[in-house]
Amino acid sequence: MGCLLAVGLLFSTPSFAFQQDSLAQDTAVSAASDTVEEGQADTAATAATAEGGEATAATTTSKSSSSSSSSASVLDEGPQIDPQVYKNMTYYILLFLILCTVVAVVGKVLSIYELTRKMNGRYNPFANNTFQSILLVIFLVAFLGFVYYGYVVWGDWAWRSAVTEHGERIDTMFIVTTVIITVVLVLVHILLFTFPYIYRMRKGTKAYYYPHNDTIEKIWTIVPAIVLTVLVLFGFFTWRSITNVPEELQKSAIQVEVLGEQFQWQVRYPGADGVIGKRNYKLTTPMNSYGIDFNDKHAWDDIQASDIVIPVNKSVRFHIISKDIIHSFYIPDFRVQINAVPGMTNYFQFTPTMTTEDMREKMDDPKYDFIMLCNKICGSGHYNMQKKVIVVTEEEYKEWLSTQNKYFTEDLQKEFAAANAEVSKELTTASLN
Repeated sequence: MGCLLAVGLLFSTPSFAFQQDSLAQDTAVSAASDTVEEGQADTAATAATAEGGEATAATTTSKSSSSSSSSASVLDEGPQIDPQVYKNMTYYILLFLILCTVVAVVGKVLSIYELTRKMNGRYNPFANNTFQSILLVIFLVAFLGFVYYGYVVWGDWAWRSAVTEHGERIDTMFIVTTVIITVVLVLVHILLFTFPYIYRMRKGTKAYYYPHNDTIEKIWTIVPAIVLTVLVLFGFFTWRSITNVPEELQKSAIQVEVLGEQFQWQVRYPGADGVIGKRNYKLTTPMNSYGIDFNDKHAWDDIQASDIVIPVNKSVRFHIISKDIIHSFYIPDFRVQINAVPGMTNYFQFTPTMTTEDMREKMDDPKYDFIMLCNKICGSGHYNMQKKVIVVTEEEYKEWLSTQNKYFTEDLQKEFAAANAEVSKELTTASLN
């Protein structure tokens, strides 16, 4: 079994994959070269015999050129995918199985060794207990070392400061929770792995039967309950402070509506009136896929956008809705996440504190962008559920807004006017542009 796994692992190693990739490329290049040489040979033969047939030579030359171009297109046909991409999973599964096999073999050998010593009368249970307890202490040191390594080396990869006002409060809550659970993690594992060493079976010692202690029971029940209660209340009040926005601040904020559907997001901004028009799923048509109710005049100047663009240091209130199933509006850098649920509107209001350009300078990455994702697995095209979030200055935001197209296009106006003859005259005189 182990030999079979080892052979399988060999065929999944990066070096073997590289050889396969090189062989495949060499084969492709060789085939292309043969095609080109055949074309050149045909051209030469035609040129030698075509004293009175220039048209034939031209035709054959054209054929050779097309053969060369087709062979070149074979080589240039899309990016070459490293076969190792498809082998990584197999490689690590086989590696895991080999490790399991090694552990099983070592365990069996030790079991046979222990049985042999018992048969020879040389088995010492005290030495075996000491050995096992020392192994547990070694594991404890290695485990805590890996925990420390993970925090120090990989901590920055998982942590980036929030770029919204409310995000700082969420970060504080996260840090407090992380500190508490890290302390608990270290203490519990120290007790868990040092007790077997301290209280291991030794000659001349006798285990004390200690079945119950009310004081200890109270301590390890009440203390965790208090800590968990504090953390829950901390999260509850933090969330309330973020989502319970006074009505006057709701009205003064910039309004943006985001609609999720399989598998894309649609974004709608209000026009000059600052009010987003009503919508109704029953009004959805091939032309009006958003289902906007144009009987509401506030919808006439609404703006459709391809990206989410918002000004820095300005409060923005998002209206989150769904057209089909549950999606989730998630912007990691902003510490924003709220579900998009069919049949209801959820709201999230926040203030960004850093522009996209400032973030790019901070990250030293000129291509960095804030991304809004769907954080609910919503189907086979879930990976498409993302949209760029661009934070700009207020002046840049106003300039961008003035260049966007209105949702109520001429075709929609005609469709609406045909269904509502009484408002056709009003549409004709209304200034929608």
